[in-house]
Amino acid sequence: MKLSKEFKVGLFMVVAITLLYFGFNFLKGIDFFSTSNKYYAVYEDINKLTESNQVFLNGLAVGRVSDITIQQSKNRVIVELDIDSNIKVTDSTVAVLDGELLGSRFITLKVSPGHVLESNDTIHTDMAKGMLDFAEPVANNMQMVLKNLNTVLESLAANTKRMDTIFLRLQTTPALLNRTLSTANSNIDELGITFKSVAGNLNGTLTELKPTLANFKTLSDSLKLMQLNNTLNKAQQSLARINQTLSQLSSGDNTASKLLTEDSLYVNLNKLLYSVDSLAIHFNKNPKHFLAPLGKSKKKIDRDLKKEAEDKKKTQ
Repeated sequence: MKLSKEFKVGLFMVVAITLLYFGFNFLKGIDFFSTSNKYYAVYEDINKLTESNQVFLNGLAVGRVSDITIQQSKNRVIVELDIDSNIKVTDSTVAVLDGELLGSRFITLKVSPGHVLESNDTIHTDMAKGMLDFAEPVANNMQMVLKNLNTVLESLAANTKRMDTIFLRLQTTPALLNRTLSTANSNIDELGITFKSVAGNLNGTLTELKPTLANFKTLSDSLKLMQLNNTLNKAQQSLARINQTLSQLSSGDNTASKLLTEDSLYVNLNKLLYSVDSLAIHFNKNPKHFLAPLGKSKKKIDRDLKKEAEDKKKTQ
C-alpha cells in the first residue's frame, strides 16, 4: 500500500504538533510521567507571580503554579499549586511567596508536622521579606551618612574660606619679612660700628693702663721685698741675742754658767736629801725624841706599819 504525499505531510504535522505541545509543557515544568496533587493558596497580592513559576521545598523544585484566579469581590487571588504526590502537605504547611530582587517569583513550602491534607485543600500563605524591606534600614543609615557628609562638606567649605583668608594674609608676609630683614641689617650695621668704636676705646684704655699696671707690679714687688727684709732683720736680731746669751752662759762669770759647768750644787743637794732621809728614819724609829710625851712609841709605830703592809697585800 502506497501512502500519498498528503498523508505523509499530515502525519508529520500531527507528530510535530504533539512534540511541540509536550515540549512546551515540559519547559513549563509539567511532568507527564509523574502524578501530582492540586492545592490552593490565597494571597492578597501575588507580586507579579505567573503560571508555571516553581514551587520549592528545601531548595528542591517539587511543583509549579498551574493556575491563577482573581476574586475581585473579596480582593484576593487564588493560586492553584500542582505539587508532586510524594510530598506530604500538612495542615501546618505554609506557602511563602518569595522571589529574587531582579528575577522571577516562586513559592517556598515550609512543611511542619501535622495532619496530611487531601488534594484540593487550601494551604496557609505568607509573604517573604523582600530586598526593599532589608534595604530600608540601610537607606536610613545612608541618609544619616549623607547628612553627616553634608555637614563635613559645609565645614570644609568654611575651613576653605578661612584658608583662603590665611593665604591672602601670607601673601603680605614676605614683604613684611623683607622689610624686617632690611631694618635688622641696618641695625646690625649700626651695632657693628658702635661695637667697633667701643673696642677701639677699650684698646686705648688698656694701652693707657699698661704703664699703671707695670708700676703697680713694681710697687707690689717692692712691698714684698720690704716685708721680707724686715722679717729677716728681726730674725737676725733674735739670733744675735741668742748667741749673746749662749756666750754669757759659756763664759762662767755668772750663776747660770756655774750651774751648767760646776757640780757643787748637785753634791750639796744630795747631802741635803740624805740628811732629810736620815732624819725621817730616826724620827720613825724614835718618835719620843721629837714628840714625847705625846708621841707614839716605837712598838706602836712598828705595829701600825705592819698592819698597813698586811692591808696592802689583802687589797692586792
